[in-house]
Amino acid sequence: MRPGLALLAAACLGGCASLPPPASPDFGSASGEAAQRTRAAALGLQAHACGAPAWAMTGRFALSNGRDGGSGNIEWTQGAGELRLLLSAPITRQGWLLERNRAGATLSGGPQGRLQGDDAGRLLREATGWEIPLDALGCWMRGIEADPARFGVPRTGVGADLLPRRIEQGGWVLDYDDWRTDPFSRLPMPHRITASRGTDRAKVLVERWGLE
Repeated sequence: MRPGLALLAAACLGGCASLPPPASPDFGSASGEAAQRTRAAALGLQAHACGAPAWAMTGRFALSNGRDGGSGNIEWTQGAGELRLLLSAPITRQGWLLERNRAGATLSGGPQGRLQGDDAGRLLREATGWEIPLDALGCWMRGIEADPARFGVPRTGVGADLLPRRIEQGGWVLDYDDWRTDPFSRLPMPHRITASRGTDRAKVLVERWGLE
């Protein structure tokens, strides 16, 4: 996924960068904090249990770490203590399937063959070179702060509509450039997300949410 997809990543990142900058988020707003609590409760995330309730999403991603880049399709399904993450690049026909349950984690599709272990994030990092905070993403992808006890006290800025525009937590910065109403849950959900930490940068364009 690294060198072979650098051109695709540059095209995607360049297209995303051409969007007009969003308005500056409002940090520390009492109304924003209240709106976040309401959203978290509606999504079942008031206790920061990022893997519950069951949820799924499909979309496109682009990754860059200052040296290498990659892009492709993403499918994420999570719930009941299980996680399934599929990253695929149709042009190069490369793909990685990460599955995690109570028995451990398995990663398949890489040149190393099938990998198993207790730490799903470590398997993904060893196979692809990307640092992905899996345990926090279940919250961050949905615009909710992850557990402060594990990832540090968050700092959240909201827009005029009281939806998050930025979450800063655990050294990561999550920017939410676009929100759209999910046709099934009727809740506003992130459509375009940028995550960055140092030279690591990830962009996700959500095509479909499945709040199961």
